[in-house]
Amino acid sequence: MYAKIIIDNISRSELQPEWGLSVYIEQEGKKILLDTGAGGKFAENAAALGIALEEIDYAVLSHAHYDHANGMGQFFEKNARASFYLRKGAAENCYAKKWVFHKYIGVKKGLLAQYRSRIVYADGTYELFPGAYLLAHSTPGLGEFGKKAGMYVRCGCRLQPDDFSHEQSLVLDTPKGLVIFNSCSHGGADNIIVETAAAFPQKHIYALIGGFHLFASPEAEVRALAERIRSTGILRVITGHCTGKRAYAILHEELGESVEQMYAGMEILV
Repeated sequence: MYAKIIIDNISRSELQPEWGLSVYIEQEGKKILLDTGAGGKFAENAAALGIALEEIDYAVLSHAHYDHANGMGQFFEKNARASFYLRKGAAENCYAKKWVFHKYIGVKKGLLAQYRSRIVYADGTYELFPGAYLLAHSTPGLGEFGKKAGMYVRCGCRLQPDDFSHEQSLVLDTPKGLVIFNSCSHGGADNIIVETAAAFPQKHIYALIGGFHLFASPEAEVRALAERIRSTGILRVITGHCTGKRAYAILHEELGESVEQMYAGMEILV
């Protein structure tokens, strides 16, 4: 498996950074695009990296938030053949809420209808192709995670805590073990590892790659999460985007060299 980070909050070169994420992946001769960042910058970075978006075979949306979905229109303009795989629960209904105030943070309104012929809604454990899978959350009670993070979904006329039924992991089978991509890990990085282990009980999990949504988390919570991640026995963690610099430093302190900082242009070979 080969991956390259197209866009992230951090850049160590001329590539553009932004609050968003997009990843290019090669697996078993197939080309996968995971997320499209917060707009068209991901396409500009892809061109600078020599990544031909028109050659992508499979596109995947990790979850229905703008900073991962708002470049979808640019992708469809450049690629006329690949389907875009969303989780069955994905819709244009995600909000951030604080007190009585709420702000839309979802997929660009109208986009899902505009490109409905190109979109596939994955359900359960979905096989993209042999060795590549989309995995839904199976951990109960994730609505509490949404409430704590101030994230909600609109259901009719009311907002209810987001249980991240629109979020999915991309799981790749490699010679070193399973590699999990989950761009924000709203359901908990440790829970995602456990979910994957349960879905593939005969497989060893090698790595988790993605954001952990820790930028506003207290230090004690980050350290507790690090311990839970350690207890899974996972060997490699590559994180960035919504993890945040402070939380990354704590994770690195707790987990040592098994943790790596994600950045635009980073290459990952497994």
